[in-house]
Amino acid sequence: MPSEYMIEVRDLVKVYPSGHRAVAGIDFDIPREGFFGFLGPNGAGKTTTMKILGTLLRKTSGTVTVAGYDVDADPQAIRRSIGFAMQEVGLDDLAKGRDFLQLQGVLYGLSRREARRKADELLELVGLVHVAGQRVGTYSGGMRRRLDLAGALMHDPDILFLDEPTVGLDPQSRIAMWEHLENLNAKGVTILLTTQVMEEADRLCHTIAIIDHGQIVARGSPEALKAEVGGDIVQIALHDIDDAPDEALNERAEELVGLQGYVESIDRAEDGIAITVKNGSAAVPDLVGLLHDNRIPVASLSVARPTLDDVFLKYTGRAIRAEEAAGDGVGKMMRRF
Repeated sequence: MPSEYMIEVRDLVKVYPSGHRAVAGIDFDIPREGFFGFLGPNGAGKTTTMKILGTLLRKTSGTVTVAGYDVDADPQAIRRSIGFAMQEVGLDDLAKGRDFLQLQGVLYGLSRREARRKADELLELVGLVHVAGQRVGTYSGGMRRRLDLAGALMHDPDILFLDEPTVGLDPQSRIAMWEHLENLNAKGVTILLTTQVMEEADRLCHTIAIIDHGQIVARGSPEALKAEVGGDIVQIALHDIDDAPDEALNERAEELVGLQGYVESIDRAEDGIAITVKNGSAAVPDLVGLLHDNRIPVASLSVARPTLDDVFLKYTGRAIRAEEAAGDGVGKMMRRF
């Protein structure tokens, strides 16, 4: 009976010859049709882990199965089951877009007829039909990313590995890429993505693992991780239409609000009060009604929700770093090449 997980990792360790411990004993599972994201800075171990899963790099220790196959015992079977779009886009600038995809299909073992059919299907999927006859060297960065993604899908893989797929893209191209990935996942493709973009992880991933210094420091759905940081902040600016002192107005508001069971804490803000609640959307109507019924006028109101930036800061003690990875010599060599 097939496992419910497409990827299973136990105590994975990778130490480079330099002695750098890039991955320090991590565990995680990815279910079938899941969308899993590694969120972390450069050098955290994201790409190293993905390369091990994709059989591009040998692990030091631990056990890893991908699509039911062990990475050491049956790497060829894994390669037939996955598509891999790396951060360094590998395209032939002199080839035309359609020809590039057809060649990829033939290399994957498709017949020429199957390769033509699949190439046309994927060009439609990624919105490149209108430039399919142009040389890849004339493509924009966003087009090149989409063509690279199409190339990774030519053999209908069960699993798709994406290493920072939207790095360097403009906002419009990034959103288009997100939509393509959501469609693929909805069709049953299991996706593992690495990213440093908080919004990308929040929008796409069912489960996120925050990785730093080779260790997973937090894991869960985006909403669950944000909920661990704390409640929503409802900030209410008050003014007094009856000429009562602002201090008295704030005290009255604090006293009334503090009696509500959903309120976790109250702090003074510059022009009113800041209220921490479990669910801002549900609390706002009640808070406004409460203050209105007690003749406490509300000048303005805003709700601030925890973000993945807050989550990362909580679990690592800092914002995402920008320094280059220290241990992946192969990746560095390929980038220079």
